[in-house]
Amino acid sequence: MSVPDPPTPRRSRRHALDTPFSTLIRTASHEQHTEAESSTFMSDLLGGHLAVDAYARYTEQLWFVYRALEEGAEALRSDPVAGPFIQPELFRTAALEQDLAHLRGPDWRATVTALPATEAYAARVAECARDWPAGYVAHHYTRYLGDLSGGQIIRDKAERTWGFARKGDGVRFYVFDAIGNPAAFKRGYRELLDAVNADDLEKQRIVDECKRAFDFNGAVFRELANEFPLTAA
Repeated sequence: MSVPDPPTPRRSRRHALDTPFSTLIRTASHEQHTEAESSTFMSDLLGGHLAVDAYARYTEQLWFVYRALEEGAEALRSDPVAGPFIQPELFRTAALEQDLAHLRGPDWRATVTALPATEAYAARVAECARDWPAGYVAHHYTRYLGDLSGGQIIRDKAERTWGFARKGDGVRFYVFDAIGNPAAFKRGYRELLDAVNADDLEKQRIVDECKRAFDFNGAVFRELANEFPLTAA
């Protein structure tokens, strides 16, 4: 027989209700976010200790995830929960394909493969897009807002380390040309989160799925670290 969790203190419940959802989702997933950012693979990559092949392999994994995100987007345009978040200026698949053509050559589609962790990640994104729009919002938030922000650090490091042209082939994924003012866009995105068409229970489920998204991302990084140990750089 399972033991139920103790009731949430009244003050904590009230605080959660008073906190903007954009703040709640950011702070609740902070631990997983930090863990993913400080992964061995990403630390080695950003430290310039890995060859360009490791960067290309990471770009491959992003393609599988973003393809799942964006293939499911069209059907969600009219959805009351996910619909407001479907904004074409964010779409990344085409830019990733340009980068992969530069990194892997014109026949890149015949050679790219998804890691097991990436397959699981992309499958979960596709499942949410198909069956649970609110869960899709969690994955949308963790990917797009993260790459619009921290992704710029990766772009800068990649340009410096491997000699890519500034905002050119190889780093186009990180260049959001259709967003003229990223800071204003992110403010607008947070306003969408605060106004999301979901009750408190569903919002908590979104937060939990956001944590799960970061866990998926962390698993991809761990498998990449195994494939590219620093001693082989």
